Amino acid sequence: MKQLKGLLPGKISARPIWIILFLIGLGVLDRSIATLQIDQWWFSSLGYLQNWQRQIQAKTWLAILGSSLSGLWLVANYIYSKRWQAENPALSLGVPLTALPLADQQPPPSRLVILLTLSIATGIFTAAATLYPLWAIWPLPKIFWFWPVIMISCSIGTILRPLPAIAPLIVATSMGWGYFWAHHWQQVLPAFAATSFQQREPVFDRDIGFYVFQLPLQELADQFALSLSLAALAITTLIYLRPHISDGWIGKLPLHQHRHLAFLAGAVAWSIAQHFSLARYQLLYSQRGAVYGAGYADLWGYLPIYNLLLVVNCIIGIICWLWALGIWRLTGRLAGFWRIPRRFWLPLLGSGSLLLSLPLLIQRGIVSPNELAIEKPYIKHNIAFTRQAFALDQIDIKTFDPSGKLTAPDIANNQATIKNIRLWDARPLLQSNRQLQQIRPYYRFINADIDRYPINNDLQQVILSAREIDSQSLTEKAQTWINRHLVYTHGYGFTVSPVNRAAPGGLPDYLVKDIGNSKLPVPAPAISVAEPRIYYGEITDNYTFAPSAVPELDYPQGNDNTYNSYSGQGGITMDSWWRRWIGARYLQDWEVLFTKNFTPKTQLLLHRSIVDRVQKLAPWLLLDQDPYLAIAKSTQTKTNHLYWILDGYTTSDHYPYSDPGRGQFNYIRNSVKISIDAYDGSAQFYVSDEQDPILKTWRKIRPQMWQPMKNMPLSLRSHLRYATDLFQVQSDRLRTYHMQDPQVFYNREDLWQIPQEIYGGKSQAVQPYYVITKLPTASDEEFLLLSPFTPNQRTNLIAWLAARSDGEQYGRLLLYQFPKQQLVYGTEQIESLIDQDPAISQQIGLWNRQGMSAVKGNLLVIPIESSLLYVEPLYLEAQQNSLPTLGRVIVVYRDRISMAETLNQALQNIFPTGSKS
Repeated sequence: MKQLKGLLPGKISARPIWIILFLIGLGVLDRSIATLQIDQWWFSSLGYLQNWQRQIQAKTWLAILGSSLSGLWLVANYIYSKRWQAENPALSLGVPLTALPLADQQPPPSRLVILLTLSIATGIFTAAATLYPLWAIWPLPKIFWFWPVIMISCSIGTILRPLPAIAPLIVATSMGWGYFWAHHWQQVLPAFAATSFQQREPVFDRDIGFYVFQLPLQELADQFALSLSLAALAITTLIYLRPHISDGWIGKLPLHQHRHLAFLAGAVAWSIAQHFSLARYQLLYSQRGAVYGAGYADLWGYLPIYNLLLVVNCIIGIICWLWALGIWRLTGRLAGFWRIPRRFWLPLLGSGSLLLSLPLLIQRGIVSPNELAIEKPYIKHNIAFTRQAFALDQIDIKTFDPSGKLTAPDIANNQATIKNIRLWDARPLLQSNRQLQQIRPYYRFINADIDRYPINNDLQQVILSAREIDSQSLTEKAQTWINRHLVYTHGYGFTVSPVNRAAPGGLPDYLVKDIGNSKLPVPAPAISVAEPRIYYGEITDNYTFAPSAVPELDYPQGNDNTYNSYSGQGGITMDSWWRRWIGARYLQDWEVLFTKNFTPKTQLLLHRSIVDRVQKLAPWLLLDQDPYLAIAKSTQTKTNHLYWILDGYTTSDHYPYSDPGRGQFNYIRNSVKISIDAYDGSAQFYVSDEQDPILKTWRKIRPQMWQPMKNMPLSLRSHLRYATDLFQVQSDRLRTYHMQDPQVFYNREDLWQIPQEIYGGKSQAVQPYYVITKLPTASDEEFLLLSPFTPNQRTNLIAWLAARSDGEQYGRLLLYQFPKQQLVYGTEQIESLIDQDPAISQQIGLWNRQGMSAVKGNLLVIPIESSLLYVEPLYLEAQQNSLPTLGRVIVVYRDRISMAETLNQALQNIFPTGSKS
């Protein structure tokens, strides 16, 4: 053994490790202080300081509690194990762990190989258990490069020099678990403020609120307990084995060491028991049966196994703890157990295998031969709970029989619908905007939003597009710090164009256009604004300082530029050296500290991306991917301002029996509407669903954050629209879950699909679209979001879903189903009729041969009276320097097809004045 000792380092100092940890901690603390201070100022500037303070308090207490519990547990076990490490082997229990001889005649290199192999194997287990909290938060690829290094270092260091290796490991583990709990504060707080769903699931008869709020916390606690138990057991085992390994053999362990290990083994057993207890509830999210959720095989196969394993681990835990307390000494019985004749082992293993295969046997032998009859109750559960979770049970279902005959008088009587048929899609309009209205390369039109405004005393559907700043598009020489953060600070203005017509030459017919001319005289006061500057938008993700000694670019005008200074209150004041130093440290930008261009009024404008801004204020909300711009009257200035409206969703992936489909959640509500002033960044959160239990819970946690919908200004409320992401999710779920009969659902007899259309020469699914039309059961036109459906693997229309957005009808869904015995043309069939029309196909071929491309736009299905009208715009684009123009409009009614330069001409061709049908 002396030869082996010569191969190992005689002394390893802990001082370098502690110095490195101290320096790392100092750097992290320095940045953390700056971050906390900036966050405090930022939340205070928006009026949400109290919400931030409660959030920090919660994260701090969770970090302290998680670190303290894990640290005390690991330190206590480490101290206890070190105390009994050198106990007299004569007091051993007499049960050898194993016999791994390292005889003196064995060559030293072989001893070293065995020693290092054992230490690395044990150390990897130790490192994996202790580093679990960080691995559970950070995806493995982000830390993969140092993961093997940490494991091997901990393995070898622990076996060679326990104190320098284990102590930092315990500290890192404790801090990791503190960060783990602080990171999951959004799961912890709702568990203590949970709101009942007033709905119970049928298997365990528990309120849905338990699964949405308490179960996620219990799952985190189970991970915490199991990981720490395994870590303590691994570290303690390694400490107890080390003296024996150093002597070259592993023999009997002393009595107190056995008891300590038995106590830790009991803790592991109880943690595993808790895991199986929670696994029972996880059966409600099973995907093994005929439908999503617990099926027959789950409840009669897996559930008994989980209950048995739960009981077995509880018994093992009790036995281990009794043994650890010295109340029940099982030495003889355990020894007798290991002496069971081998002929009994095979039956025991066979019984265990048979038990584990019980669910498969039940599925194959009982369920599969008569699956519908056996699974019928569980199919009902799946249908009912999925419809509840996605609010499909709130859809009004009506029959729409498009057998009526449209006439010219019908067209004349529905001019509000005709004048709002959308001929301009977002893609060609944005292309035209970027060519005609972008003005300078540092401006960008990132999106186009559909809305409605009163123009000439009529409600007109229009497209708004904001002109935002993009400082990244500056030329390379202009990419200076002053330009990026002091001069090019904001976008300017927007464009407004009606959806139903084009200007001469086919270009968009702008109601608002050109930079610096955003005010429009009467008759369109609703789309004029007093403050057209956009400091907060969809792509403004850089920080700026305004106002400063450097004038801010407003917009170019002729050979000169127009400048302005920010006068809003949406930022952090940089009026002292302390604030500038904190800002420089937070931004890691030391120009902030040394620039001479700041004034006492200069503010740091942070989180200018509206999505980033809202996520910072309410990180538990899922946001719609399509924020939209609205013009509304400010309650302070009584003049029109630009506002961004975002839809916020409360979601959960723990709603029992609810099928998430292709999504990552199985419950969703559009419970929040958020408005953000594009100039000063002020954000308001309005409650749009008072009945949502998840939002009720967050209102308990953050009571000062929310406002009732009645507090939203009427001018802003009139521009709310049904959220597109929610509508798409509901439409996707409705494809299957409109079937409520279990047998029809099981056989998928009436499965629907989203129809296809030809757009830009490519086939794509029809996207939901906004229209202004009059529903068959309504007396007036209203703003609707529509989506058609076709039967699975068929192309005829079977139904269409309408979401209402106006007044008291906001949020209501109507499903109009067509008679199944009647053919109603679908979008693909209409596309085929258009392609087969000789005049249309000849004209398109002629354009394509003249160096242009004829591009089909969105095919819209417009309900009018008791009929359906199909309208498709046709855009002409040059093959080089494309500037899309509205070339033609195609209208289809039944078997009649017309292509003309304007919508009115195409309608006149199909419904000539004086005709009856």
